[in-house]
Amino acid sequence: MDERHIVMVGYDGAELLDIACVTSTFGLANAIGRLQPGYRVSLATPGGRPIRCDSGLVVEAQLTLERLTGPLDTVIVSGGFGHEAAAENALVVAHLRRLARESRRVASVCTGATVLAATGLLDGRRATTHWRFAPRLARRYRDVRVDPAPIFIREGQVATAAGVTSALDLTLSFVEEDHGPDLARQVARDLVTYLQRPGNQAQMSVYVSPPAPDNDVVRRAVDHIVTHLDTDLSTARLADAVGVSPRHLTRLFLRELGEPPARYVRCARVDAAARLLDSTDLPMPEIATRSGFGSAEALRQAFVTRFRMPPAKYRAVSRRPTPVSG
Repeated sequence: MDERHIVMVGYDGAELLDIACVTSTFGLANAIGRLQPGYRVSLATPGGRPIRCDSGLVVEAQLTLERLTGPLDTVIVSGGFGHEAAAENALVVAHLRRLARESRRVASVCTGATVLAATGLLDGRRATTHWRFAPRLARRYRDVRVDPAPIFIREGQVATAAGVTSALDLTLSFVEEDHGPDLARQVARDLVTYLQRPGNQAQMSVYVSPPAPDNDVVRRAVDHIVTHLDTDLSTARLADAVGVSPRHLTRLFLRELGEPPARYVRCARVDAAARLLDSTDLPMPEIATRSGFGSAEALRQAFVTRFRMPPAKYRAVSRRPTPVSG
């Protein structure tokens, strides 16, 4: 078997945990699987310079991005608060686009999706990123179908992972693809992380409320939504509740949240149902009623659309993963 060269792309303001989740997972796969040859993991940066991460720690690079050539196995772009500057760096974008043609897989973790989007590699694709930055990504790159819900998404050779530690889940999926589920489970056990957490399981946005919108009208509308999930939340009724026209409310939601009111309501209802599925033993009809769906079938359709699985399977999956002692 040929050596698999994994290249992590970093930049000033990258998130160290994004990098470490990927590199440590592949490193453990080498050690546990005794892979010979195995993964060769490198960090590439613009100019081959050391990068200062979000935390202030400085990390040395092994490779110069501009001089790197393929064929490569996998190129993974780190996230971090420096992601927008990296996405505006024409040199970084051009060389990532070139390396994508010379690699078997291309991926991003967290806000690294912004950098991948700048290359055009995500155009027409469904992609995810950290839930806090998803609306901004959707507004900036209209050709990318941003889905803030899943832990990671894979479409062909391109993959995107959500916030920070979801990089573990994506990298474990790569290990499983390359060497089978047994090694992936062993690596997960040594990392003391969850086993078999699927990409379409919701990221933490289901359980942690995003920050309140800055706009007063949108904030009041959101408050009304989350406290009246089981009532009529049509755009017209919602606009009436906050004292504006439906057209103006839709314009505000698109500007502030990156999606129209109807879609926000649907996501809020699915999130509420997900919490009930994960934390209670309520039957499906009761969960459907409490979360504002007219029937258990409407709840099922919403879950299949959002998570690519019915609510019963979501309940089983969300409760199954537990840390396994060594």
